[in-house]
Amino acid sequence: MNVEWLDPGPGQAPCTLDDLAAVGVLYEHLIVDPVAYQPPLDRLKAARGYVEQDVIELHPQTPKLDEICAKFIDEHLHTDDEVRYVLEGEGIFDIRSSDDRWMRVTVTEGDLLVVPANLHHRFLLTERKHIRCVRLFKDSAGWVPYYRHQASVAAPA
Repeated sequence: MNVEWLDPGPGQAPCTLDDLAAVGVLYEHLIVDPVAYQPPLDRLKAARGYVEQDVIELHPQTPKLDEICAKFIDEHLHTDDEVRYVLEGEGIFDIRSSDDRWMRVTVTEGDLLVVPANLHHRFLLTERKHIRCVRLFKDSAGWVPYYRHQASVAAPA
């Protein structure tokens, strides 16, 4: 995992895990082995009320990959946490700081990231265009994105 300010100002201190934690983002690195990673995921599920778990994979041969990625790259939030544990590949989360700056988080194999509900963010693939990750949800329906640029659509409080 790498974290940095997307547009650091002059003399800006480096972005750190503390900056992510300040907005409620949880990060942990787990061994990529189902025997090793499932118990920590089960503890997280029990602690936070996640009831669903699946695996998603995006790669250059994914049908309509560009259309799928276009939905993720627009700044949005969810009324539920966004939980991703990376099994293969890599991706980029841009997450808003408390002062509305972008923190860029590059996740790779073994990275567990929890973006809390109601925090603006966006996601994009790296040049490799490949990620396979475990997702956790509180509801079997998954989550709904509320896009920031849609001023007429407000996310429920």
